[in-house]
Amino acid sequence: MNDTMQNPVNIPVVYTLQAGSIPLLVSMPHIGTHIPIELRGAYVPRALDVEDTDWHLNLLYDFLGELGASVLQPVCSRYVIDLNRPPDDAPMYPGAANTELCPTRFFSGEPLYHEGWEPSPSERERRRTAYWQPYHAALAAELARLKAIHGYALLWDAHSIRSHIPWLFEGKLPDLNLGTASGAAADARIADAVLGACTDQSPAQTAYTTALNGRFKGGYITRHYGQPASHVHAIQLEMCQSTYMAETSPYAYNEALAAQIQPLLKKMIFSAIQAAKVCYEK
Repeated sequence: MNDTMQNPVNIPVVYTLQAGSIPLLVSMPHIGTHIPIELRGAYVPRALDVEDTDWHLNLLYDFLGELGASVLQPVCSRYVIDLNRPPDDAPMYPGAANTELCPTRFFSGEPLYHEGWEPSPSERERRRTAYWQPYHAALAAELARLKAIHGYALLWDAHSIRSHIPWLFEGKLPDLNLGTASGAAADARIADAVLGACTDQSPAQTAYTTALNGRFKGGYITRHYGQPASHVHAIQLEMCQSTYMAETSPYAYNEALAAQIQPLLKKMIFSAIQAAKVCYEK
C-alpha cells in the first residue's frame, strides 16, 4: 500500500509511505530536498543546493521493499523543517551546537537566511502544522498498525552525515553511529545484536568504525517513539556519507562504495529484526 499526504497550499505531497508486511518501519526524515517556491527568496542562494541533506538513502536502502519493510520519507528539505526535532524546539544535545526545528544555519555554522528573513514564530508554527505534524501522524499510525498485527514494532531511523563537521563535533565521526537514547529506546538485546553485526566484520570486508550512543544517541524520533515497555523499539543509524558517496558537491552516489557497505547494512537490519522477534517469542 502506498500513501501520500497532500498539501495543496505549498507542495503536492508532504510525505510518501510504503506500508510493508513485517514489523519494521524505516524512517528517513532528512532525505527530502524540496524548498517551496514561496520560501526560496528568504534563503541565501547556497541554501537552495540543500547541502545538508541525507543524500541517496533511498538507493542505499533499496532492499527494503524486497524485505517487506515499511518506508516513510518526507518531500521537504530539513532546511524547511527538521522532522527529527521536538515540536517545542528544545535542544537535543544541551551544551553542544544544535540545529533547530526550523534551522537557521548550515552545518558549517553560516546563516541559511538573508539577514532579517529568518522564520518568525508564526511561520515556524505554520511549518510545524503543515509538514512536521503530518509526518509524525503517519509515523505513529504506521507503528500502531504494525504493532496491532505483530504485537510489537521496530523503528529504524535512517540518517547520514558528512564525516567532518567542525561546527557540530571535533574530528572524524565513526562510520556507523548507532543510537538508542542510551538504552531507553530499545531492548538491549536488539542494540547488542546490531552492534554485534557491525563488529563482526570478516577480514575480506572494508573495516567500518562503529559507536553506540556516542555523539549521536538518537534524535527526537528515536527518543519519542522508542518505548520498549509499550513494545515499540527504536534505533537511529547515522552513517558517514564517505561510506557510500562523495561528500562534496554534486554529492554523487558511489556505487562501488555503496556495494561494499550494503551487505553490512542489510546484516544490521536483519539482526535487529531477528533480535526483536526473539524478544517476543513465547
